[in-house]
Amino acid sequence: MNRVRAYVSVLACASLLALAACGGEEAAPTGGASSSATVPSATATSAPAPPTADAADVVSDKQLCESAKQASDKMKEDLVAAVSSGSEPSPALFQKILSGLQNEVTRVAGTGATDSKVVAALEEFGAEAGKAANATDPATAADNPGFEKAGTALSTACKSAGVSVNF
Repeated sequence: MNRVRAYVSVLACASLLALAACGGEEAAPTGGASSSATVPSATATSAPAPPTADAADVVSDKQLCESAKQASDKMKEDLVAAVSSGSEPSPALFQKILSGLQNEVTRVAGTGATDSKVVAALEEFGAEAGKAANATDPATAADNPGFEKAGTALSTACKSAGVSVNF
C-alpha cells in the first residue's frame, strides 16, 4: 500500500468512525461510564457476545450514544497517533483499531434495552466494524457502503434519542 493510499484509507476510516460519534451538549453521563477504553489485541477475530443487562441496569439511549462517542473518540485518537508516528500504518494496526471499535460498541450495546433502536444500530455498526477488521485489508474494507449505512443508522438513532451527531 503506498503512502497516499494509506492516508486516504486512514481519512476514510476516520470519517466512518466519526459516524459513530454521537455527542450532546450536556455534561458527561453519570453512572459509571468509563472514559478509558482499551484497545484489545489484534488477534481478536470476533466480538464477544454482548452482555445482557438486567432490567435495573439498562442505560438510556442517550447514555448509549454518549458512550459510543467516547469509543469513537478513542479510536480516532489511535488513528491519529498511528498516522502521526511517521511510519506507514499496517493492516494489523487497522485490524486492531477496528476490532477495538467493534468490541467497545458491542459492549455498549449490551447495556441497553433489547428493543432499543440505538442498540440495534450499535450492533449493526459493530458487526460492520468486525467485518472490516477481519478483512485482508481492513482500511479498504472499512470504506464500503454497508459500513457507511450502519454509521448513518447509528447517527439517526442517536439523533432520535436527543443526542446531536458531530461529524
